[in-house]
Amino acid sequence: MSRDLPPLNALRAFEAAARLNSVSQAAEQLHVTHGAVSRQLKVLEEHLGVALFSKDGRGIKLTDAGVRLRDASGEAFDRLRGVCAELTQASVDAPFVLGCSGSLLARWFIPRLGRLHADLPDLRLHLSAGEGDLDPRRPGLDALLVFAEPPWPADMQVFELASERIGPVLSPHLPRFEALRDAPLEALLSEPLLQTMSRLQAWPSWARQNGIDPEALVYGQGFEHLYYLLEAAVSGLGIAIAPEQLVADDLKAGRLAAPWGFSETLAQLALWVPGRAANGRALQLAQWLKQELTRSGRT
Repeated sequence: MSRDLPPLNALRAFEAAARLNSVSQAAEQLHVTHGAVSRQLKVLEEHLGVALFSKDGRGIKLTDAGVRLRDASGEAFDRLRGVCAELTQASVDAPFVLGCSGSLLARWFIPRLGRLHADLPDLRLHLSAGEGDLDPRRPGLDALLVFAEPPWPADMQVFELASERIGPVLSPHLPRFEALRDAPLEALLSEPLLQTMSRLQAWPSWARQNGIDPEALVYGQGFEHLYYLLEAAVSGLGIAIAPEQLVADDLKAGRLAAPWGFSETLAQLALWVPGRAANGRALQLAQWLKQELTRSGRT
């Protein structure tokens, strides 16, 4: 028996007939005659040396071999259709769709969009915000900018951009700001701490890293997302904990202060790019992001 694949037209006719359980419907979908589909099915059976269909009254029924080939060919044609659709969509004129959290988008990316457009005028970037529900594997999303810890997914090209550093931040509007900004770390034990439900381990992890008993921390208001947490901190409602990158502009403008500095975590701010979108635009964006993060850090 030949090891070559059967003719593609024969496989295509079989996949349609097996999926629709009808030679007539397969012919209609493929825009050919009933006889043309029947001939292709016969070519396929002769090539494989097995029967794929048997008579079932006035219709047809898959044999065991036919069921196996139906499952394999159906999956293969689905993948081919998906890849072809993605290749068509990923033309030069299509936007490059980047997903990231709402807090990262609002507090870091949007203030830098003007510079990105000036530096990369040919990159048509479309931003898609979400909170934990963005997956670069899904069609329509070309990359994901995310704080995450290695190891990285095997099906992703990952560009590591910057180490995550987190620390407590507070506003000059906070009533005890003057007393706290020169106080030791232990002063936090007497303050209600703002927290975000999306990352409840941020305070305990930071405390352990800085020699403070996490059980001694006192928590105040909680917020669903980091963006709301930081808005509350800017308003002087309490002390928040946040990645340095997301408060860099607030620190520079004096809206927030970080008297105790920032501690490096195991996480990285990274650009995740699935294989189907790993092209020149992804590399171009990764290089710009790394350069901008470095510039922001120096500032």
